Amino acid sequence: MGVAKVSEISATSKKSFEDAVNQGIKRFAKTVDNVEGAWVKEQKVVVSKGEIKEYRVTMKVTFIIKD
Repeated sequence: MGVAKVSEISATSKKSFEDAVNQGIKRFAKTVDNVEGAWVKEQKVVVSKGEIKEYRVTMKVTFIIKD
C-alpha cells in the first residue's frame, strides 16, 4: 500500500493561469519525485493600470512517498 503526501505551493506566470500551473508543477517535480496530481485551490491576478500583469495560482500537489 502506498502513502501519499500533499504540499501546498504557489506559482506565477505573466502568460496565463495554465502556464502558472505548468510552471509550478514542473518546478516542484524537480525536487520531489512521484508527483501524482494537483488541485488548484486559488487563482489571483495582479493588476496594474487596468491590465493584468501576473497570474498566480495556489495548488495542493500530491506525491507518493517512496518505501
